[in-house]
Order: sequence, then structure tokens, then C-alpha cells
Amino acid sequence: MEIKGEIYRVAGPVVTITGIKPKMYEVVKVGHEGLMGEVIRIEGDKATVQVYEDTSGIKPGEPVENTGMSLSVELGPGLLESIYDGIQRPLKVLQEKMGDFIQRGVTANGLDREKKWDFKPVVNNGDKVKGGEVIGLVQETQNIEHKIMVPPKVSGTVAEIKAGKFTVEETVCVLTDGTKLQMMQKWPVRAPRPVSKKLLPKTPLITGQRILDGLFPVAKGGTAAIPGPFGSGKTVTQQQLAKWSDTDIVVYIGCGERGNEMADVLNEFPELQDPKTGRPLMERTVLIANTSNMPVAAREASVYTGITIAEYYRDMGYDVSLMADSTSRWA
Repeated sequence: MEIKGEIYRVAGPVVTITGIKPKMYEVVKVGHEGLMGEVIRIEGDKATVQVYEDTSGIKPGEPVENTGMSLSVELGPGLLESIYDGIQRPLKVLQEKMGDFIQRGVTANGLDREKKWDFKPVVNNGDKVKGGEVIGLVQETQNIEHKIMVPPKVSGTVAEIKAGKFTVEETVCVLTDGTKLQMMQKWPVRAPRPVSKKLLPKTPLITGQRILDGLFPVAKGGTAAIPGPFGSGKTVTQQQLAKWSDTDIVVYIGCGERGNEMADVLNEFPELQDPKTGRPLMERTVLIANTSNMPVAAREASVYTGITIAEYYRDMGYDVSLMADSTSRWA
């Protein structure tokens, strides 16, 4: 893509750019290293960008590239058991690339492009399908079946669909109008995934903690906050909820947590046993780790990233519990 903008001013993670005309919340690559940032203000021919990474050393005059897209996440088989940072870069892949410290300007795909998944169709040629309908199944982990859905705003008649082993980028279904469907969808994190109607929160969430179920009941589809001082057990309570509550999928966002606390979570979660199945709890968990020493913009993005992943599994019909630890640091 042609580079046609440049940096005008730098003030910490906030960078003013000129020479390109991006839209609000569009992602741009800043400087020679291509640091990812998000447009948060547009005034005349200048745009203000909040950069997701440390901006030390970048200076006015360096190039700026417009991606033409807002911050989006990749949704498809392979999300479960993953540990991401706030902008859906898989930490294991980054560690293999550069060791224990994340360098600037590095990117990695949210989903593995090489792994082949066993796709089983549930619709036939000639069937009419619309956004949100399931067209096939993939066994993502031992106990969770990943439902491959038609992306929102897409509809038509199935011309060709086949079973077999495919990567997330390969075409598994073709509609009569020529639309090709893959197992992977991309979705902008700031846009809520569409729903047909909001259900009343009338089914209780059995948390597995008698003190909560007895004194502070929570409904499925509801929200709850755990206020408390340092070391009072907020994180431990969330881990217990992840382990014992009657939900199918857990999305755990460590948002602005201190590094040592997040390290504890990353070490403990893979070792937790799921009391329902006896298997590792990680097989139905997505972890998003965004510690307090990471830039504020990435911290804000981490909650949107987690919500989008949770909405995606909700669309499949699963009960999803979303933990954000902690929203005070996000606010």
C-alpha cells in the first residue's frame, strides 16, 4: 500500500499525523517500525492517533501508512486455549519469534494459518442460508464443538459445500452469487455483533460459590462487579467463577493488571482442572493478557477484543462468562 502520510507531532503515545485522510477508529501504521495505532480525532488535514505500543524514538517526518480498516479480530476455530494480548496477537507465537520481551512493531495472526480442521457440513447444496445460520461443525477441543456460521449481512443459496480438512482461510462453502465462505470471520471490535432480540435475564447463573448464590445471585445475561481493596480476593473469586459456574465458554481479560498478578493467572489457568469434564479448563477458555505496563490504548482495546470473542461464541448458542480484571484500570 502506498505510504502518503507523515508524523507531524509526537506527545507520548498520542501522535498527530498529516497527509492522509483516515476515518475515525481506523488503524494506521506509524513510523519506520510500523507501530499500530488507532485514529481518535480528526481536525482539518490532521488526525490524532493513539498508538498501541511504546513510541520512544519516533520523530516528526517519519512515514505513516493507512490500513483502511478499523481494529478487527479474527474469529474461527483455534480461539480456545489461546493466550492473546489486547490486540489479539498470540503471546506464544510472539515468544517464539522474539523471546520473553515483546518488541515494537511486531504483528502476528490471531488464528493459526497452517493448522487443518476437520469440517463437517450440516447444510446441503440448494439450501437457503442467512447471517448467523450454522453451515458446518468443527471439533475445536475435546468437549467444545465450534459452529461455523454464515457471517452477518451475508445470505444466499448454497451452490457447493464439502466436508474435509481445511485451514481457516480455505473456502468451505460457495453461494450461488459467487460468495465464498471460510471458517474464519473478521469483525471490527467496536461494532457489536448483531442480535435479533435481547432476552430477559431470568435464568440464574449458578456460580458454584454458595455465598454468591445465596447473598448475591447473578442472572445469565446479567452483569456483576466485585469491588474491593488490594489483595481482598477479587481475582481469586473470578478464577473460582471461571472454574465452577455453569457456563460453557470462559473469556478472561486481564486488563491493566500488574504483571506479577497476570503471570499468576497465566501459570495457574493452564493447570486448572475443569470439574465438569476432568479435562484442563483451558480447553474452553480464551485468555487476554494486557498488563498495566502496556500502553493505555491497547488496554482499552483488550476489553473490546474480549467482548467480540465472547459475542461470537454467544452467537453459536453457548453460555459465555466474560471476566474483565479490572474495569477500574480500564476506566
